Amino acid sequence: MIIEICANSFASAKAAQDAGAHRVELCTQLSVGGLTPSYGCIEKVVKELDIAVHVLVRPRAGNFSYTHQELDIIKRDIAFCQSIGCQGVVAGVLDSYNQVNIQATQELVEASKNLEFTFHRAFDVAVDPYKAIEDLEALGVTRILSSGQQPRAIDGIQLLKQLKNKAKKLQIMPGSGINKTNVISFKEAGFKMVHFSALKNTPAITGDAAVSFSQGVEGSSDQQTIAEIIALIAQHS
Repeated sequence: MIIEICANSFASAKAAQDAGAHRVELCTQLSVGGLTPSYGCIEKVVKELDIAVHVLVRPRAGNFSYTHQELDIIKRDIAFCQSIGCQGVVAGVLDSYNQVNIQATQELVEASKNLEFTFHRAFDVAVDPYKAIEDLEALGVTRILSSGQQPRAIDGIQLLKQLKNKAKKLQIMPGSGINKTNVISFKEAGFKMVHFSALKNTPAITGDAAVSFSQGVEGSSDQQTIAEIIALIAQHS
């Protein structure tokens, strides 16, 4: 089973590698669902670590319907990821009706040639998941990251299994809320990969200043937790 860690920093990516994970989705700002990390972070992870790196390319928080200017930013970020040696990108575009934006997605897939393309959890707000998977299969997307249109993947596992059975070449990767208590349910259901963050909160540094910028500290992926989940999966192989 392939283990992908949602890594919000270099430290999280290193923890994933040291724990034995196969791949990271590199991002930042998980509190808003994840945004594109800095070029410096991407380059440091790619140059200093050996783990496969897929980069989340999402220019802002909010909905997944983007302007032409925002799509141009996404394409530029994809081009950087190609140039620096990433193995894949993670992106997703819907239209104003929350259907897959076929034209825009096709442009991004074409811009990502030689990279794996994961359609991210924009899929989880698509109005018709069955139509969406057909569209994405036709567009040549590598995989879909999904929670089964529920807050936690374990609650959406029935839809995820239906999507897995419907997919031809497309891979379905469950993600959101996957941990030691439920990961085996996905293995037993036949999924070949899972996605989780294993976040451990980092204590905020406090002081006497009247102004504080430490709110919303996200922490980082915990190496021990990742290793324990990998060991648990291995026990059930």
